[in-house]
Amino acid sequence: MRVLIAPDKFAGTLTAVEAAAAIEEGWRRRDPGAVVLVAPMADGGPGFIDVLAAVVDGTLLSVTVRGPLGEDVPATVLVAGETAYVETAQACGLHLVEPGDRRPEDGSTYGVGQLIGAAVDAGAKRIILGLGGSGTNDAGAGLLAALGATSEGGSLEAGAKGLEKLTAVDLEPARTRLAGVEFVAASDVENPMLGLRGATNIFGTQKGITDERKPAVDGYLTTFAELAGRKTADQKGAGAAGGLGYALLLLGAERVSGIDLVAELTGLESKAKQVDLVLTGEGAFDFQSRDGKVISGVAKVANDAMRPCVVLAGKVQIGAREMRTMGVESAYSLVDAVGEERAFADPHGSLATVAERVAKTWAR
Repeated sequence: MRVLIAPDKFAGTLTAVEAAAAIEEGWRRRDPGAVVLVAPMADGGPGFIDVLAAVVDGTLLSVTVRGPLGEDVPATVLVAGETAYVETAQACGLHLVEPGDRRPEDGSTYGVGQLIGAAVDAGAKRIILGLGGSGTNDAGAGLLAALGATSEGGSLEAGAKGLEKLTAVDLEPARTRLAGVEFVAASDVENPMLGLRGATNIFGTQKGITDERKPAVDGYLTTFAELAGRKTADQKGAGAAGGLGYALLLLGAERVSGIDLVAELTGLESKAKQVDLVLTGEGAFDFQSRDGKVISGVAKVANDAMRPCVVLAGKVQIGAREMRTMGVESAYSLVDAVGEERAFADPHGSLATVAERVAKTWAR
């Protein structure tokens, strides 16, 4: 039996690399002679650098940057020749702030700008940024400030609240510093930055922005956009990562699919053609999994290669009809198999147990 294991992270419990190891361990208990190919995946959010560092011939540059609320956080930039890879969540990720401490209106992307600056200082002429998992909603204003942009009447460094009373924004210092540098924004979010489908209204809740505050916060971002470039705010992807997509579009970034980029770099298509079965997974297999996430991307590659795709997830919250529409043959839930308490207390062991059960059904 030849198997390809290509999971995303199980948020809060396992990285994609750890999840792949657990699935392989469980599968081999039942089918020790299997030929197993491993390709941990990411869509641009947390884990982006970990996954790429395993397949890209480059050097990891360690830096310390500002976190979303101003604290120092460690981060890494993957430098491969004149190309650098940046995981924006390392500087502004939701996981960096405890749930009880979240102040989304104060959160800044300044640290992301510092990561870009470190990449430029290392000689990068092309910077690929993975967008996702952000805990900020400042339209990328902090990023621009870290690279030299200035303002009047407010602060670009103080989160969404700092944008409320802006009267002028000058992006030229940032553009001058980045002259000759190509930007690629890896994200599958197509939302604009403003309005009912924008960053605040669609993604604000998960960051802690209440429904009552959403109109005000969207107004702050609108004020910034009116000064920095209103048309750009309406472009697809401007709303990614709390408006980080907008800031990068202002800098001339090209937007690409995060999962497609990672799939290409990991050789996923070639590996899928070499196996009999493709296994993927994530923490929650739900309706969001359909929209440019790892499971949908891996399932598409598997289907193009005419190979069955099976999902292992912490929770399965999608029906058989929807699975089949995505190209998924079957899905297995850790919570259903071992119980929620064990699934969270021992995620590696629980995932390995479920993988062993999957092998019992699918191995031949």
